[in-house]
Amino acid sequence: MTDLQQQLHKYADLAVRVGVNVHKGQTLVVNAPISSAEFVRLIVKKAYDAGAKTVKVNWNDEVVTRLQYELAADEAFLIPPKWYAGELIELVENGAAVLSVLSENPDLLKGIPQERIATSQKTRGEALAKYRAYVQSDKFSWSIVAVPSPEWAAKVFPELPPEEQIQSLWDAIFHTVRVDQDQPVEAWKTHLDTLESKSKALNAKKYAKLHYTAPGTDLTIELPKGHIWAAGDSINEQGHRFVANMPTEEVFTAPLKTGVNGTVSSTKPLSYSGNIINNFSVTFENGRIVSVSAEQGQEVLEHLVAMDEGSHYLGEVALVPHKSPISESNILYYNTLFDENASNHLAIGSAYAFCIEGGKDMNKDQLAEHGLNTSITHVDFMIGSAEMDIDGITEDGTVEPLFRNGNWAF
Repeated sequence: MTDLQQQLHKYADLAVRVGVNVHKGQTLVVNAPISSAEFVRLIVKKAYDAGAKTVKVNWNDEVVTRLQYELAADEAFLIPPKWYAGELIELVENGAAVLSVLSENPDLLKGIPQERIATSQKTRGEALAKYRAYVQSDKFSWSIVAVPSPEWAAKVFPELPPEEQIQSLWDAIFHTVRVDQDQPVEAWKTHLDTLESKSKALNAKKYAKLHYTAPGTDLTIELPKGHIWAAGDSINEQGHRFVANMPTEEVFTAPLKTGVNGTVSSTKPLSYSGNIINNFSVTFENGRIVSVSAEQGQEVLEHLVAMDEGSHYLGEVALVPHKSPISESNILYYNTLFDENASNHLAIGSAYAFCIEGGKDMNKDQLAEHGLNTSITHVDFMIGSAEMDIDGITEDGTVEPLFRNGNWAF
């Protein structure tokens, strides 16, 4: 077995045993591109080895996706994927876990009319609204991992010869998910404990507001009463632990929907719907996005914000130190799964119900009463840098340093 094959086995084992944490008798759903077939076959075997009852793989193909956007009739993008959403909801209601494998070309839909993309995103988002609510209330175990594609690797490592790009991206991914360590599962346990120590400290503080300052950024975010800072792992409805994002370096919570004021500037490109949005800023008044400006992807960003009423507000505030493995690698991944874990970030759209006390058992209206946003979308964008300071402001107005020069101040 080659070194790459050994690493792939360790990666698949990590995704199954730590990511979705498959239990005996459980169904595993895998959503993956056909280009990742070799890795997915390993996941299927590892899942059965872990005791899975059955593994269902939903394949997708970027070439077919591009052809659909180029050639399908306009009305095709108004047809909701009811069969897919219905099956997925039924499976997770019966205890299935869901593992998504990403291998995206960041420029897949470049040149496609934005109206088509926005319509498709909205139609799909509406069909999967119930599923998203389950995701954001920890009803079931889910996780996301990634594998290289030639197009993605070329975007990340354009300076390398084509024959070296894929292997370089594999090496980078293996490092971020700790597969290059002797005992990845144990390394993850230690890492998760470290993240939990930060979330516990923030939960003890119970800050009323956060104030962000950096070049192009002066933003105040109020936090709802009873907010909870979450870390890398979660516990599903059955009491099983899982890790939703691999890699993960963040601690995060939900902002007060109407409590965001000021302007924030991006610090990394955002890969969204097969397009790149870069060098952009977002301005808020009483929580609502009132203006956006982007050097690249202005129209894409405008369509994102206009997705529904909830996409005019934030749903997540996440803290990631600048001195973290992905950030220090100086690799720009053009993939939010990685780039968000190299930078403080925010998310446009829906909030996670588990970020408020008792939120897992609240309905949409109850979450709104507690100040959380709901939406058919949730899109993270990166705002952190070595020049960012963040103050925590307590209920009595005391100002305490939370981040200085991009890193934890405590």
